[in-house]
Amino acid sequence: MSFLKKLEPLALLLLRCGLALVFIYHGYPKLFGSTATFIESFRAIGLPSYVVYLTGTIELFGGVALALGLFTPVAGFLLLLDMCAAMWKYNFNEGIYAVREYELPLVLGLAALVVAATGGGRFSLDRLIFRNKSAAP
Repeated sequence: MSFLKKLEPLALLLLRCGLALVFIYHGYPKLFGSTATFIESFRAIGLPSYVVYLTGTIELFGGVALALGLFTPVAGFLLLLDMCAAMWKYNFNEGIYAVREYELPLVLGLAALVVAATGGGRFSLDRLIFRNKSAAP
């Protein structure tokens, strides 16, 4: 087990970077790609158009924050809320037993929760910037 314990900082870095890749991939087109298509699909499920920009911003900049390990707890928590909203409004069409409908936002949201709860870890800007802040009077 000590071998796996030594891998924790690297595992957290890889989790953050993997999540960042997925969130950036999904956030970027909402802001800079086919925004009109997203607005149309969001309106079809009863959401106002500004929600496209809100979710795109959370996903893109939250993903960048995770990749850098900057403000990691805040970014992770916002991404968790984003995925909860996605499951509630978009993915529960066939009910809670249709796991195939909401498995991706569920896993992404839970992984974002883990990152929010554990912080950026050893390989993060959070550690570099805020390491000694808590010790200051």
